[in-house]
Amino acid sequence: MEAGSDKISFRILQQQEVDGAALYERIARLTKEESEWETLQTISREESRHAATFAKYTGCKLKPRHFWLFWNILAARILGYTFIIQKLENGEDQAIEFYRENINAIPELKQILEDEEHHEQELLDMLDEERLHYLGDMVLGMNDALVELTGSLAGYTLAMQNTHVIAMAGLITGVSATLSMAASGYLSSREAGQKDAAKSATYTGTAYLVTVALLIIPYLILPSGSYLWALGITLLIAVTIIAGFNYYISIAKGRPFRRNFLVMAGISLGVATISFVVGLLVKNVLGIDL
Repeated sequence: MEAGSDKISFRILQQQEVDGAALYERIARLTKEESEWETLQTISREESRHAATFAKYTGCKLKPRHFWLFWNILAARILGYTFIIQKLENGEDQAIEFYRENINAIPELKQILEDEEHHEQELLDMLDEERLHYLGDMVLGMNDALVELTGSLAGYTLAMQNTHVIAMAGLITGVSATLSMAASGYLSSREAGQKDAAKSATYTGTAYLVTVALLIIPYLILPSGSYLWALGITLLIAVTIIAGFNYYISIAKGRPFRRNFLVMAGISLGVATISFVVGLLVKNVLGIDL
């Protein structure tokens, strides 16, 4: 018992359960479906019962950490509550290990362990957040923007060698491609008989446009002669976007991070490298100086 207590105290466990109960209850307010509201409220009540169990051993009553709660609610609004819930559940491995080590010494841990390993996960599997339905559309929009625009910007960089001119060309290319991608997505979804074709196209177009805006920023803010620096920063932004999005998918959907990240990054950077060389060749062959 003491070895387990040294590893993770009852007070820490109690605080985690108190925080979890408050978070699930607050996230329930963000849901639109009654079934999801009931699911989250059920989990919140279970977390409260767990906290009450640990309170018997700590002898104190704890309150949720408001700063922690604020940031997690904010993240849930931006990234979706499924992501936050899955991240919270994934972080309970240490607590589950403690339960297993001390299950014979503390009778209540058996029920808590069953809740953590089985019942709560079954409840989480019932969650059906809308944005996850359109994850494929967001991946399509973001990945196309990364491949097409990083390639275009790399080619423009060597051909034009002026950040402001490159930014203008990239912005025109990006906005045009966004409209084209959204329109194509809408027509494709409609042809496939999907009733939510417009919403699907909106997710695709939005992901594309946001990616375009992020990639062009270095060319807008750096001096006109710093085109190579702008390209380097743009490629770094592209890799960061890929890493962030794949991390999101790995948590929300349980997909492997490393493999997906390497594939997407390899494709985007590979296209950018080829386009960079093409831009250099075009400039030298045509002999055009801007």
